Amino acid sequence: MTPPKLRICVYCGSRPGADPAYLRSARQMGAAIGRRGWELVYGGGRVGMMGALADAALAAGASVDGVIPRSLMQREAGHTGLTRLQVVDTMHERKRLMAEHTHAFVALPGGVGTFEELFEVWSWRHLGYHDRPLGLLDVAGYFRPLLAMMEQAQRDGFVTAEQLAMVTPRESPDALLDAIERLTANSASEDLRRI
Repeated sequence: MTPPKLRICVYCGSRPGADPAYLRSARQMGAAIGRRGWELVYGGGRVGMMGALADAALAAGASVDGVIPRSLMQREAGHTGLTRLQVVDTMHERKRLMAEHTHAFVALPGGVGTFEELFEVWSWRHLGYHDRPLGLLDVAGYFRPLLAMMEQAQRDGFVTAEQLAMVTPRESPDALLDAIERLTANSASEDLRRI
């Protein structure tokens, strides 16, 4: 039986980050998605980790769909070499299109925007709008402080153990994608319901 062709929505920084391991991890993630014959959906930029991710996925033969707001085309230098680039009017439309028709969500290191996207799909999962896997590529311990904060929130009664368990952290792209592949077998929803 042929393994499923998954569409993975990846959130990551439009900057390269201070540690060369961050860019390297973005390239490794893109290449790993392409090697598996999967498709990448991401924020449409050609710079920083976003560009490294997309270029590596394309080089590995992946179909790459980018979604970028008109206002960010110049600031993020939209990637015009993708399989498909959608230019939309708002950030809300961007996030909705990135989330629809994908099988899983992955966050790589990034800034405020990456955290916002991660927490949005995490809260959507908690609220039952989807049941798709959420993965963190924990490069050089980048997400450890975030996970420690969420564990503190659990101890303080604001987050449940079930909510924490919705996120799967791994330290390598292949380990994370292997986990996602296993988890997608238990995921039933096709699209996010409208919020």
